[in-house]
Amino acid sequence: MLASQIITDLQRGHTELGPIPDSFAGAQLFLRDVKELDITDKSACERYISENRPDVVINCAAYTNVDGCETNREDAFKVNALGARNLAIACNSAGAKLVHVSTDYVFAGDEPTPRTEYDMPRPVSVYGKTKYAGEEYVRQFCPKSFIVRTAWLYGYNGKNFVKTMLRLANERGGASVVNDQHGNPTNAADLSHHILKIADSEEYGVYHCTGNGECTWYEFACEIVKLAGVNADMKPCTSDEFPTPTKRPAYSALDNMMLRMTVGDEMRPWQQALKAYFENQN
Repeated sequence: MLASQIITDLQRGHTELGPIPDSFAGAQLFLRDVKELDITDKSACERYISENRPDVVINCAAYTNVDGCETNREDAFKVNALGARNLAIACNSAGAKLVHVSTDYVFAGDEPTPRTEYDMPRPVSVYGKTKYAGEEYVRQFCPKSFIVRTAWLYGYNGKNFVKTMLRLANERGGASVVNDQHGNPTNAADLSHHILKIADSEEYGVYHCTGNGECTWYEFACEIVKLAGVNADMKPCTSDEFPTPTKRPAYSALDNMMLRMTVGDEMRPWQQALKAYFENQN
């Protein structure tokens, strides 16, 4: 979802929110997926970045199957932690900036207010723990780095909650959706715009970058079918009614404080960004 959006924005020279930074205009792009560059291979990372000398590396690679991480702990650690470490070491050696994408799952989700960048992470799932380990490696090995935490991401490409809800609404006439987990729906177009702004700066550090405002998954689902014009029966339920191997955060809202204090927070209210998502579908 995210990588394809960043590529599109760089190639066309603007995002949904405005022009890309001048320094990225006409940039040469090195696009690599796991078949071309396995980030869990330290030597391959060092060799590739040393040979190509990029100015900026944006790491969108991750093991994001939250439940899968619980049963495949070594694979999750290899990708989410060691992969981040390998890129950080290689970027530092080459003098490149590193943008590393992380998650709200680094927090336990049991606090009653949105988490800021200065709140101490306390992950409770394997996914959250391995992503936090990756953050620590990035901080340790690459001073010229930006750690960008996001949440509840959806976009034009790939699988996501918006597409799942629309499929269920069309195929089954509705769905039961948990109404006791709160967070920030985030449009990949908004995240791409801010990642490019951040990467153009020297404001290194940790950023929260999510849609403004918060809701439950059920409220998100209701807004999705409403904006899509689908007549569906969406029903609220509790997390206990849909047990999963991983305990989901009950309250994982993030506060974009660092954005406001540095490059500026232009993240749209989540309802506005979702409306734009439907208006801008190809």
